[in-house]
Amino acid sequence: MLAEHAAGFVAAAEKNPNPLLPDAAEMIFGTIAFLIVLFVLGKMLIPRIQQTLAERTDAIEGGIKRAEEAQDEAQRVLEQYKEQLAEARHEAARLREEAREQGAQIIAEMREQAQTEAQRVIDQAHAQIEADRQQAFTRLRTEIGELAVDLASRIVGESLEDEARRRGTVDRFLDQLEDRARAEA
Repeated sequence: MLAEHAAGFVAAAEKNPNPLLPDAAEMIFGTIAFLIVLFVLGKMLIPRIQQTLAERTDAIEGGIKRAEEAQDEAQRVLEQYKEQLAEARHEAARLREEAREQGAQIIAEMREQAQTEAQRVIDQAHAQIEADRQQAFTRLRTEIGELAVDLASRIVGESLEDEARRRGTVDRFLDQLEDRARAEA
């Protein structure tokens, strides 16, 4: 019965072909064409695709390696920059300290020079004052001598015109005045 059914089914199939099932010749031709396309793809196209994918993979991995290397290099440069910056700051601090020391030394030298100059000016002023005092004392002594001679001439009634005599009298008189001033002091 099954064989009858199958034979009936095949006969019905030959009379009314199923639109979903392809013809056997088409099936064989399609399979051969598929295998040829699969062979061509397998031998020519797939190696090229794999080569392209490998190149892309290498490019991506190389790019990643280059990026990592660039990042490492940037990190090294940053560390060097930080070290140089720290050294520069240290050097600047050292230079500031040296400048302060030099400034203090210059100020001390200038003070010393100013004190020396001030002492020189003071000494000159004292010398000038002493010279002026001696000159004033000499002038005053001369004037006092002349006044004393005039006064003595009037009192004694004799002329003290002789220079040597007048000097001796004046000097004696002034010496006596100085001795009295010392005795009172």
